[in-house]
Amino acid sequence: MKAGTIHGLGVSPGTARAPLARLAPPVRTAATDPVTEEPEAALARIEWALGAVAAEMAERADRAEGVAVDILFTTSAMAGDPTLVTVAGEQLRAGSPTGHAVTLAVETFCAQLESHGGYLAERVTDLRDIGSRAVALLAGVPMPGIPAPGYPIVLTARDLSPADTATLPGSDVVALLTEEGGPTSHTAILAKSLGLPAVVGCRAAADVEIGVPVLVDGSTGEVRIGPDAERGALAAGLPVARPIEAAGPGRTRDGVAVALLNNVGTLADARAAAGTDSEGVGLFRTEFLFLGRRTEPGVDEQADAYAEVFRAFGERPVVLRTLDAGSDKPLPFLPLGEEENPALGVRGLRTSTVFPEALSTQLTAVARAARAVGGSVRVMAPMVATAEEASWFADTAREHGISDVGVMIEVPAAALRAGELLDVVDFVSIGTNDLGQYTMAADRAAGALGHLLDPWQPALLDLVAMVGAAGRARGKPVGVCGEAASDPLLAAVLVGLGVTSLSMAPVSRPAVHSELAGLSVEDCAAIADAARGAVGARPARARAREVRDQRWSVPA
Repeated sequence: MKAGTIHGLGVSPGTARAPLARLAPPVRTAATDPVTEEPEAALARIEWALGAVAAEMAERADRAEGVAVDILFTTSAMAGDPTLVTVAGEQLRAGSPTGHAVTLAVETFCAQLESHGGYLAERVTDLRDIGSRAVALLAGVPMPGIPAPGYPIVLTARDLSPADTATLPGSDVVALLTEEGGPTSHTAILAKSLGLPAVVGCRAAADVEIGVPVLVDGSTGEVRIGPDAERGALAAGLPVARPIEAAGPGRTRDGVAVALLNNVGTLADARAAAGTDSEGVGLFRTEFLFLGRRTEPGVDEQADAYAEVFRAFGERPVVLRTLDAGSDKPLPFLPLGEEENPALGVRGLRTSTVFPEALSTQLTAVARAARAVGGSVRVMAPMVATAEEASWFADTAREHGISDVGVMIEVPAAALRAGELLDVVDFVSIGTNDLGQYTMAADRAAGALGHLLDPWQPALLDLVAMVGAAGRARGKPVGVCGEAASDPLLAAVLVGLGVTSLSMAPVSRPAVHSELAGLSVEDCAAIADAARGAVGARPARARAREVRDQRWSVPA
């Protein structure tokens, strides 16, 4: 493909134009490869290779910054898991060649992760990268890496591993384009943290010729190729990505406050966000502190971790989400067993029906940390479907000494009856990622269904409008902490629908701040009406853009 336009899922905002370069493919193995050593000797070499990969990931983590640190340490732990060696040994004894035994062991665990879906399914790329690096060491060939031609490039690949993305700072890469991946993949997370435009889940990227100029729009998911990229770059006035400067609290042109908050999942996330112009934390994903733990962290350990985040933000508010365990984020210390459809099963607040002590421990730790540090601490529960559940959680949190209590709107039932929920809690926060998947019956990890998971789907916007109206009627805050909040144009739509705060990755804040500063609340409402009146996600974005361009003015 030399010209035209292709589409994927925009996961990191911004626009960049450069020639396309492809990540080198991993070393392939096969059952027909020659067997050149005894199983015992081969197993010893496999253990050495995996250990070397684990050490390399840990070393990179020591040199990295921000979210890459935690991601690389997690990858190092995966490489050092002795069960990988054990399964590889079984394959060796069954007659597999050395390198292929590693591949088969890795694929065994990949199948397990894929069966869980969601976040864990997106870790398959990380595990396969560990295997390919070990295989390269065993074969005595260089590991694949990022091209360094000495000029700006748009990097494309099937998907990117943590080891690849961790080396992006200081490279020639100005944007990312992958065939696979979703909004919670490491490519998306790290691209946002680095301020690189990124489009994932774009199958057609495999057909684009290397060296052809492409224009990547990380907000819309649109990728223009060849002459279209040239024209698009001229029209946008953005030959490469460039930062937008914006400071101060979020406000519309007519002075209405819209708090611009950050999503954090690790202590490194929190430290990085606290050092920016962030107005606080709209989503503290506490389960990311404990993924992979075999034993439940006690009150003291949890309180220390929470206190560090609260302390970093001082008087700025922190909204802490209670453990969102289950489904795509299983926690070993909360064994829920196998479920036919875990995304519709026991997850989020529902885990407290099986392990009530886990919620009690967490709320006790939150209250202790809040008392020790002070500041503005709020808690909210995930996967709440009814007012009864919301009321029970609010009563439980208040009994533990937490006064500001909310719930997440991730289930269509909760959006439809948002008024009843707001009657018993102090605020709500809309998780557009999950609300979108449940509204459209499309798994968040299914790249082929990315068009259904587009947050511009009018049906999703209708549900957000219902929640916004319920919040206005009761004078209570309505936030959005899903990926939709990081899209500047969609942020304007959300404000027009009644949303009072937006939570996003720090890198997205300046563009959203600037967008809202050029629009009044009335403008935002008109843009929202245009989007909701469209049939389909792309027409919704196009109509919103038309109205926005008519109304937006340069902030004073």
